[in-house]
Amino acid sequence: MTVTTESSTPAKPPGGAPFAPPRLAERARDLARDAGQWLHRVRLDPEERWYERLHQDADHEVWVISWLPGQSTGFHDHGDSSGAFAVVLGTLREHRVRTARDVGAGEARSFGPDYVHDVRNTSDAPAVSVHVYSPPLSSMRRYDLDATGGLVQLADESAEDW
Repeated sequence: MTVTTESSTPAKPPGGAPFAPPRLAERARDLARDAGQWLHRVRLDPEERWYERLHQDADHEVWVISWLPGQSTGFHDHGDSSGAFAVVLGTLREHRVRTARDVGAGEARSFGPDYVHDVRNTSDAPAVSVHVYSPPLSSMRRYDLDATGGLVQLADESAEDW
């Protein structure tokens, strides 16, 4: 599995600090490889992305998301949380403000806090991904692009919103 990391933060230091992006990517990869333990829980929803939290503790949380063709997150960040996602089935496209890349089955991406991206299924087939965040998500901000391609913040969300 290929991993691309957007942070060089060291591994989790003693004292309970959040997991660093490389460790989150490893956790996402491990869960993706062991999909038989949770894949039966996945649902496909034609109206919106389906998601379910598989795990949460004080250090991190794990979500599984299914994506039908055309479904996307829109531009967002993860507040103060670092994160990673691994594609289990299908292909997702990750958009940054001025770049985009496909992330296929067997690949993972990781990132630090305040990382803004849009993830979407641009293929003709369903996709499934595993997402890991540390510390657990407490806030997210949603964005749109202005006429010049810059980010405009649209909303603040808290954990109660999802």
